[in-house]
Amino acid sequence: MRIAWIGKKTPFCGNVTYGREITNALLDREHEVSFLHFAQEEEERGLEKRKATSVRVSDRRNNQVSLAEPDNWPHCQEVSLPFIYKSQVYTIPTFKATKLLTESLRKIKPDVVHASLTLSTLDFVLPEICKDLNLPLVATFHTPFAGKGAKLVSGTQFLAYQLYAPFLGNYDRVIVFSQIQRELLARLGVREENIAVIPNGVDVVKYSPGLSHIKAEFQAERLFVYQGRLAPEKNVEALLRAWKQAEMRPDSKLLIVGDGPAKASLEQFYNIEYGIHWLGFVADENRRIEILRGADVFVLPSLVEGLSLSLLEGMACGLACLATDVGADGEVLEAGAGVVMNTKTVRSQLRTLLPLFQDHPELTTLLGQKARKRVLERYTLTKNITQLEMLYAQILEQRRVQFSWGA
Repeated sequence: MRIAWIGKKTPFCGNVTYGREITNALLDREHEVSFLHFAQEEEERGLEKRKATSVRVSDRRNNQVSLAEPDNWPHCQEVSLPFIYKSQVYTIPTFKATKLLTESLRKIKPDVVHASLTLSTLDFVLPEICKDLNLPLVATFHTPFAGKGAKLVSGTQFLAYQLYAPFLGNYDRVIVFSQIQRELLARLGVREENIAVIPNGVDVVKYSPGLSHIKAEFQAERLFVYQGRLAPEKNVEALLRAWKQAEMRPDSKLLIVGDGPAKASLEQFYNIEYGIHWLGFVADENRRIEILRGADVFVLPSLVEGLSLSLLEGMACGLACLATDVGADGEVLEAGAGVVMNTKTVRSQLRTLLPLFQDHPELTTLLGQKARKRVLERYTLTKNITQLEMLYAQILEQRRVQFSWGA
């Protein structure tokens, strides 16, 4: 099957990871993939330079040796779409982007167009483009939300859901990550039959328990980790304040993996003096896996989420996981696969839970085993891709039937 994937490669965020993992997996299954994404000429030149200096690893197609980018990006046809501004949250394309996108899709002639929505104006004109070209169109809607039963109140999440709901019906299918999100969009007027629930999936071979020297590196007996963006909605300060107030032992360390606008203001107050280490954004996936394999506990205190890939990666590596009941994260950890916290009392809960998990390694081992089992049951990348292939086939069959009836 020939698939045109429209998504992001930079800056790093959950959408970027999602696009990389899904397109790599589709290539593994012998599909043809074209990757259309926002990039400037300078960015592309930097990418080519990184390719020229990257190491050689096993080839995805035939287990031979081939060139691979440092970020494990798929090797497929790429189209760069020009933009005025791009961030982790939204993108402003240039006027030329729409024309270039249309011309590219006309040349590629894909069986299916799949847009991993980037919060840009192209998301709204894409259905019209694909209708004119007679191309089936699928969207993945990533925008985080508060949680089960929560009302969409003020803020970017409310605006995004309210803005997108009327347009999502113009896509052949909209993929969301949980039943909760499906119900939320349905309440906003999106037809339920147009919404497909396909959870995020993680490569459970790559992300798995294993040897790590990370504890020795940080001289830690017990190791806690946060991995993700450092932004107000991630609520990392609640974790840092709880850690400081809990007066953790000197041989317990907290690793903060990630970057973002909140980093500068937090790092100066919560530092190595309290056993807190700021690692910044770790581009090397093997290094991120080593960190997870060596840690005992993964903490995600977010106020809003979709379905955190970082959480799934931590679970797959066998970490005991503590996360707030936002987005689909609470659903992932329900029934004993982890500890689900309330956003209103997350700091006080962590103040109690952090020393508990520090002093009882048998508890973290048990929860880590349950977390790994949950991922194997529900959230593997293999199952995710199989569901996606079935969705593509279903849409193409519906199109074929409609065409035959029309004829």
